[in-house]
Amino acid sequence: MSNKNSVSASSATDYQSLHAQVRQLIIEARSTVVKQVNQTLTMTYWQIGKQISIGILDSNRAEYGKQVLRQLSLQLSNEFGKGFTYSSLTRMVKFHKAFPEEQIVATLSQQLSWSHFVELLKLDNDIQREFYARMSHHEGWSVRTLRERMDGMLFERSAIAKQPEQVIRQELAKLEQPQTTSLALHLKDPYLLDFLDLQDNFSEKDLENAILHKLEHFILELGSDFAFMARQKRLQIGNNDYYLDLLFYHRKLKRLVLIELKLGEFKPEYKGQVELYLKWLAKHEQHSDENPPIAILLCSSKDKEVIELMELEQDAIHVSEYWLQLPPKEVLQAKLHKAIEEAKLRLELGDE
Repeated sequence: MSNKNSVSASSATDYQSLHAQVRQLIIEARSTVVKQVNQTLTMTYWQIGKQISIGILDSNRAEYGKQVLRQLSLQLSNEFGKGFTYSSLTRMVKFHKAFPEEQIVATLSQQLSWSHFVELLKLDNDIQREFYARMSHHEGWSVRTLRERMDGMLFERSAIAKQPEQVIRQELAKLEQPQTTSLALHLKDPYLLDFLDLQDNFSEKDLENAILHKLEHFILELGSDFAFMARQKRLQIGNNDYYLDLLFYHRKLKRLVLIELKLGEFKPEYKGQVELYLKWLAKHEQHSDENPPIAILLCSSKDKEVIELMELEQDAIHVSEYWLQLPPKEVLQAKLHKAIEEAKLRLELGDE
């Protein structure tokens, strides 16, 4: 009797294993089919947009072109059903104009769906659109994540956004080269901590506790490649003990990232403290195959002239503001425009 039960149990285990393997094959096949269909659909929409642009809308007869487009929409809708309305066709034309290089579209569509491109077409600024397209492709963002990143003005808050367009494009191109990942693409200024629900008159300890309580949200704001390692890490240096606030590891950058939390405006004396922590981490924690550690100093405000004079970025110290709520889009865009103009000026002065 016990032998029969044993055989039965063994058969059940074998069946479960077989079912799991077959199920996985079906899931993978369906996923592959969906990706292939999506890529074919996206490329077809791009080709349609190109054909309409060349055949009708690029001519000098704009009104005639619109009439033909309406007629084309009616006929295609009758023949193929939904998806070819007048607004859909004009979106395909816009798609071709926003992404004129076929090879780039072919590469992006391996990861991005048509719904991704529909979101990207809402952006009028070319460099913003390229930033979100490249980041979506590189990071594997869902449409929902892309929409959240755009609504949260990730580009405007990224460290790279403060650079001239030529520099931004060069840094974005590095995403396709894993060994040359740009540090600026993984840092932000400011960081948006609106999920912390902090009350007025909070302390640095309150801020740290709130971040740890909402650690998952904090990592999403930092970036998906940040991995939490420690809080209040003890450093024994000489006869003194020091404690760094938060320690993370960035997988793609292959380096430790320490985060120091400060209330109020950045103060020059913070540099010495953080430099000490960085040197200790490099000596005692950095592995031979890792890059040197960096520091993110989160302050509620900072004086840009002080930061520039101290040349903190050269010492692997990134000073960023943290905001507990997102300001109106116009405010952030004005700040960004000012930062870009200043970056251009510095670049021009450097070339002289």
